[in-house]
Amino acid sequence: MTTPQQASASGQSAPGTSATILGRALIYGLILAVGIAVVGSIIGYAIAGTSGLLSALIGAVVTALFMGFTAVSILVAARVTGNDASSVLFFGVILGFWLLKFVVFIVIVILLRGAPFVQPMIMFIAILVAVIGSLTVDVLAFVRTRVPYVDDAAAAGENGTISPK
Repeated sequence: MTTPQQASASGQSAPGTSATILGRALIYGLILAVGIAVVGSIIGYAIAGTSGLLSALIGAVVTALFMGFTAVSILVAARVTGNDASSVLFFGVILGFWLLKFVVFIVIVILLRGAPFVQPMIMFIAILVAVIGSLTVDVLAFVRTRVPYVDDAAAAGENGTISPK
């Protein structure tokens, strides 16, 4: 078993770190995007035919794209600041990516505004479900991941055992 120090020295994430939460959130997010694609496509096709199916698929792709932006923003911010999540630069990078997501969303909406293959209400509902679902996914990933608040090395005494004070 590797210690958190060995894992960080080798470039791996230690168990219970923010990378673990991020990885879990990405897995849950992928499941969410696939679920929205499948269920949304079936409902969209039943309501509006092919345009409903395509609209639900576009909503699922937007979901996956934005969850990817979130993951990349956290990874870039962690790399730039040396994993100092309390740094102003960390939050600056996250805010920059948030603004990028906003601009990309506006561009997507403008490009798809008059497209004949888009059913606006179905795409809106798919994106709305995706936003609520991604917030739920992030909370579940955070709550279900055990993150230590005491470093193993700091808790161990001189001979590597934990001794009461």
